[in-house]
Amino acid sequence: MITKTFVLDERYPDCTLTTYLHEHNPNEKLRPAMIVCPGGGYHKLTPCEADPIALYYTSAGMNAFLLRYSIGATAKDYIPLIEAAMTIKHVREHAEEYGIDPNRVFIVGFSAGGHLSASAGILWNAPVVREALGITEENEGINRPTGMILSYPVITGIGPRHENSFRYLVGKKDLCDEDRMPFSLEYHIDETTAPAFIWHTFDDKVVPIESALLFMNAMNAHKVPFEAHIFPEGPHGMSLATAEIHGKENYVSEHVASWAKLSLEWMKSFEQE
Repeated sequence: MITKTFVLDERYPDCTLTTYLHEHNPNEKLRPAMIVCPGGGYHKLTPCEADPIALYYTSAGMNAFLLRYSIGATAKDYIPLIEAAMTIKHVREHAEEYGIDPNRVFIVGFSAGGHLSASAGILWNAPVVREALGITEENEGINRPTGMILSYPVITGIGPRHENSFRYLVGKKDLCDEDRMPFSLEYHIDETTAPAFIWHTFDDKVVPIESALLFMNAMNAHKVPFEAHIFPEGPHGMSLATAEIHGKENYVSEHVASWAKLSLEWMKSFEQE
């Protein structure tokens, strides 16, 4: 495995990308890519949603990239979204070097990282992203993920929500709906949104299930395909839901853990003959 960590763009020194690459044989079939966005409320990065996720998808035959995006005071002004978009663009521009199929570049995120992954698939064409990446007609869509995998994601800022995430995104403590609206993703889904795989647990006490339901309703309204799994039990932050990841019994569930294999099956639909 080829592993290295580097700063993606000197304008964003707090953002690093770590590669988990298979040795590339030119005679082998090109591999799909997975970009991993850990959660942490936009103020930290949760370890169990970082390297273990990259390693899982690598073990499944993908090439993975762990994105440690800007957090805390540097999370405002759409900086994490720009960094995620830059990562997708970077992977596609270096697809031949990495042995990657540029038509299969996916992104997976957890909690706030799920919000970031969803933002990358929904707001990929936003003016602030186009300007930061130098998007023109010639490279239109280079930063749009093929598909997004959203694990108990933060979505809405208007209804039941994870308020702290939006405080960091906006850059202030006391927020009104007008402040949260640009980051309340269900209002920005349209026909150009990337397809999605989403999963949540019914009794999540940190990110309410309404986030997933609002996301699904908006995707359906705009006829954007998605696959969804709502598990009846499980706390927030289950990651892979295996004993290797969590020491606490209530975070371990064979049923919930099935989401990871299901996501692999979902991605097979993007394979080209």
